[in-house]
Amino acid sequence: MAVDNTSDSNNKASAISTTDIKKSATGLASMKYEEMHFVDSAKPVWNYSLFSEDDINNFQNGTHYSAYNKFGNKQLEVLKTAGTYFAVWAPNATYVTVIGHFNNWNKTSHALFVRLDKSGIWEGFIPGVQEGEAYKYHIHGFNGALVDKGDPYAHYWEKRPYTASITRNVDYEWTDEKWMKKRAAHNALTSAWSVYEVHLASWMRPSKYDEESYNTYEQITERLVPYVKEMGFTHVELMPVMEHPFDGSWGYQGTGYYAPTSRFGSPQDFAAMVDAFHHAGIGVILDWVPSHFPYDSHGLYMFDGTHTYEYADRRKGFHPDWNSYIFNYKRGEVKSFLISNARFWFEKFHIDGIRVDAVSSMLRLDYSRKEGEWEPNEFGGNGNLEAIAFIKDLNETIYRDFPDVQTIAEESTDWPGISRPTFAGGIGFGMKWMMGWMHDTLNYFKRDQFARPHHQDQITFSMAYFNDENFMLPISHDEVVHGKSPMIYKMPGDEWQKFANLRLLYTYMYTHPGAKLLFMGSEFGQTKEWDYKGELQWELLSHTPHRLLQHCVKDLNLLYSKEPALHEKQFEVGGFEWVDLNHRNECVIVYRRIGLDRKDDVIVFLNMLPEPRMDFEVTVKGKRNWEEVFNSDATKYYGTGDVYNPKVRTEIVSKEDGTLKLILNLPPLAGVVLR
Repeated sequence: MAVDNTSDSNNKASAISTTDIKKSATGLASMKYEEMHFVDSAKPVWNYSLFSEDDINNFQNGTHYSAYNKFGNKQLEVLKTAGTYFAVWAPNATYVTVIGHFNNWNKTSHALFVRLDKSGIWEGFIPGVQEGEAYKYHIHGFNGALVDKGDPYAHYWEKRPYTASITRNVDYEWTDEKWMKKRAAHNALTSAWSVYEVHLASWMRPSKYDEESYNTYEQITERLVPYVKEMGFTHVELMPVMEHPFDGSWGYQGTGYYAPTSRFGSPQDFAAMVDAFHHAGIGVILDWVPSHFPYDSHGLYMFDGTHTYEYADRRKGFHPDWNSYIFNYKRGEVKSFLISNARFWFEKFHIDGIRVDAVSSMLRLDYSRKEGEWEPNEFGGNGNLEAIAFIKDLNETIYRDFPDVQTIAEESTDWPGISRPTFAGGIGFGMKWMMGWMHDTLNYFKRDQFARPHHQDQITFSMAYFNDENFMLPISHDEVVHGKSPMIYKMPGDEWQKFANLRLLYTYMYTHPGAKLLFMGSEFGQTKEWDYKGELQWELLSHTPHRLLQHCVKDLNLLYSKEPALHEKQFEVGGFEWVDLNHRNECVIVYRRIGLDRKDDVIVFLNMLPEPRMDFEVTVKGKRNWEEVFNSDATKYYGTGDVYNPKVRTEIVSKEDGTLKLILNLPPLAGVVLR
């Protein structure tokens, strides 16, 4: 069993000059106090280490799950002298120095010591370097390569276009004890999961026309937290906040995996935002990208002059879709880097979940590759066995150490067992995005309304496999960019029909089994595609249709959270049953959502055509008294308000088996929910 040794108690300070380095491979551990001395002022680096033998073994074996406590920069005091300890993994380097403002970017004055255990770790303590110093590692690498790299483990970076790391800790005085004690229930699979997906820069800007204007984490907190709370979302998902050089990557091409982006403030400012969400009763999910990274010169690519973090074989190491590079999941040090990184965000920033990006591309060697562009694994298959092992280890580690959180996979294929435990042969995620549902649903709703009777299977097919995985239904940022049009303009018909169709789609989404995710702006009918350079069209809320659509989504969030039948068994086959599929020509479907207590059951009616259905009849079993608790055609949602059910009529069919007939009116292009 691997030991994750995070204690520093057994580490001893060491301070010897470069001329004395041969005296001891372990620094001052074998030297008497009177032998210690400062190096000459030209090269004031002390040979100091935070690593134990267990640390090295675990790091190399891919089982060091808190490497951030060892690598990077650490402000501390050695021999009553304040300074900063630096440690970097550069196994093919022949010489590594720390360069920064503190030494006028001198590439020779502050050389680190390489450990003699062949771990490839370079380290040293530089007196006088304190928090807030910009720095890089100057590396003499493979074949004479000379590179200046940011620190892979740094917690803070310069704001782009500058690319240096900054010495900084992530200490924060948390006040979310109440949340942390109860979050196991909040984040349980039996609880409501209504997720609001947000791109922090473009949700709202100080100047909507200036892409260089950003709200700070504090300003975002003041605006976003109460909005998410008011709208009734249970969780917020932040598109990648890890430091990244190019805004146009939306954060998915990262260079600072251990640092909240400095665009909006400090790590402590980011922590305060998470703290505020927790005080509001809202969970925080982060997008996390262990699938690929960019080739920026200051980043991970060719870190020490050769393929340190990425596969050397381009058939495995290069992403043709994203022009980026793939982590070498076989290498223990890379596994330690990545799994430690996931743990870092849970431990240091109290996050409630990670949504892992592009899982399909990690699992499959042939992902986006033509024949001849990939090589089968040792068993002749297309699975990347190393990536599969890494993902399983990741999920096992997260759920072992943080059992009250969730990991969520963006996985778009039929790979089995994505959200099944590893001990049951699965990959180990808590949830998986239901991409098939999303594509089928959008394709169905885009159709001419009167063609829908011929395509009913497209809207009902997901019910045949909804319990194969723990599915999250995603209407994400990917569906409202690159010419796909915003949600409101995917809908057919005139203005009223477009809004009615979108309310109907959301009603279907919120009453379908599974967790929910909605991208920002879709809740009020944004009329433009999402643009990362701008901000949401908040001015649309001055128009009645948009403001009332927003109100509809708010009430759907409340309905989903309030009605136990809509979430208690959302991932179980017993949480859903068809009531009526025999009205294909009328384009009406009826289903029941089932709670742990059958008295909590709800019945959902969806009328997919712009025609009302008066005195519509269905036969059900159960209680005799039913009431309408939601009607997407209500005037408060910009509906007609003409067709509703102040009283649902019932007729007993059979007292013996509890069968009765429900008779109600269905509005056009609307969903009705009975309790």
